[in-house]
Amino acid sequence: METIVAPITRKTLSVLKEYFGFDSFRTPQEEIINDVIVGNDVLVLMPTGGGKSLCYQIPALIRSGVGIVVSPLIALMEDQVTALRLQGIRAAYYNSSLTSKEAKNVLIQLHNGELDLLYIAPERLINISFLERLKECNIALFAIDEAHCISQWGHDFRPEYAALGVLKAQFPYVPIVALTATADRQTRQDIVEKLNYVPNKYIASFNRPNIHYKVVPKIHALKQLNQFLRSVEQQSGIIYCGTRNSVENLVEKLQTTGFKARAYHAGLSHDERKEVQTLFRYDRIDIVVATIAFGMGIDKPNVRFVVHYDLPKNIEAYYQETGRAGRDGLPAQTLLLYDAADSARLRSWIVNNPLDEQRYVETNKLNHMLAFAEASHCRRQILLRYFDESSETKCEYCDVCDNPPITADATEDAQKFLSCIYRLRQNYGLMHTIDVLRGSTSDKIKQYGHEQLSTFSIGKDKSIHYWKQLAWQLIHKEYCIQDMNHFNVLKLTPKAIPLLKGEEKIFLTLPNKEPQHDKRKSKERRPIQSTNSPLFEMLRVLRRKLADEENKPPFMIFSDATLHAMTEVKPQSMEQLLTVPGVGQHKLARYGSQFLNALKEYTE
Repeated sequence: METIVAPITRKTLSVLKEYFGFDSFRTPQEEIINDVIVGNDVLVLMPTGGGKSLCYQIPALIRSGVGIVVSPLIALMEDQVTALRLQGIRAAYYNSSLTSKEAKNVLIQLHNGELDLLYIAPERLINISFLERLKECNIALFAIDEAHCISQWGHDFRPEYAALGVLKAQFPYVPIVALTATADRQTRQDIVEKLNYVPNKYIASFNRPNIHYKVVPKIHALKQLNQFLRSVEQQSGIIYCGTRNSVENLVEKLQTTGFKARAYHAGLSHDERKEVQTLFRYDRIDIVVATIAFGMGIDKPNVRFVVHYDLPKNIEAYYQETGRAGRDGLPAQTLLLYDAADSARLRSWIVNNPLDEQRYVETNKLNHMLAFAEASHCRRQILLRYFDESSETKCEYCDVCDNPPITADATEDAQKFLSCIYRLRQNYGLMHTIDVLRGSTSDKIKQYGHEQLSTFSIGKDKSIHYWKQLAWQLIHKEYCIQDMNHFNVLKLTPKAIPLLKGEEKIFLTLPNKEPQHDKRKSKERRPIQSTNSPLFEMLRVLRRKLADEENKPPFMIFSDATLHAMTEVKPQSMEQLLTVPGVGQHKLARYGSQFLNALKEYTE
């Protein structure tokens, strides 16, 4: 084995540098690549931005034949193919966006062995006539991107993906590389079964150390969002909302306050969605406000923040969507706003699922998401443990580590809240219960005579925000529930009885107003200073000029991370420029002289 691995390693490193501009692999890229090169099937779990694509792109360049890549979205294929061609790789895509003449040319290239990589939609690949055509070609490998779409337990199930099991039967000696950024143990097993293969499994660390995680209970959501956006102004970001109406309403408000934002959801026409994607990829708008329909097709490394304006339905979705930030390795921010109404909305959606088993699975996943939102300890640890990865040390780069919450005896206030539910005969919702506790004199309270209740005004010393947080934790800990079948009224559970009787105590977490620890570690990961330096801005202007001339997204010329490396190294020759991470032979030949001239001009 040793006599095989060493030459393979030399070859893979040579290809890595020549085409992609890097000198070394990340763990476990090299092991995966070598495994595929010798013909083995693999299943790869690697976080977004972790370098999954190299795990099939490099073997496709080294093995004989063409690599067939299954990709779920047209926009994603187009971005990847454009980027590969800039790096000197013979790549094409075959999908419904092509004219008949263009499609015919791609098939001719495929038949003549003129392609290194062909990107294709799953429904086209499993077409019987196309499979027969492939049998006449030399196939290096099959790569199945976003492989969690295969599984009914995955958060983006696509029926056409489930049909990809025919590949192993019809091409038994062609290695299959299935790749995903998010898949729990059940989803991983489903992928293996549906593909009818026995892969070597590689699970990279799910940790994204450059991403800061923050969760905030909704109080004044728009005000909270605006405050966050002012801190990341003129940076690229995505805001996820739970419904189309929320998307449209939020975009209108953001545009009114001066943000360059556009809406994206399934209700827009194909042309409208494509326009928004293009504007975002080309850095012509800063913010996309979207439903979950947006993101999988966006290959944009310089997204600096992701906001969830509503609670995601599971941790897989949250992890994948937040993972669209900071793919270039530079610091990125995330913000999740949540309240009890989000939980009620998602539980209602789950209840309407006609399949018992799926209801059980989705409820369990939502409970994990709620536990993450309500966490009183390191959020990164919770994410990693969910994906079966142990983490003994706190990350010092999430809101909980920045500002550890106080755990306090909340028995008396919990009794007040639960007693109020009881006095209201378990017929009213969260806000009405809080209004009674705080002694509101609203017309509704007077209409029903609730100012006469013994619990009226017994919580007037606490804010609405305080009672919302306490209520949310009591709901999460199952002392009370929101009845989704009856207008989300609050009802007590048997668990509340011993607490109301004073037979047990309850400790809940309350946020601190001021950080409680030295934040030096967090500061180390704030956006790099040279990002805003005059040299960086000069290089960014040059990149924009070249991108506009070639009608390409700026990041396809060089990433922000590569521009930052140029400001650090300040190369003065083509040889020195080639040492910058992200500068390969083909991009050096294409853009090297322009960037070298700019660097020399700055240093003179």
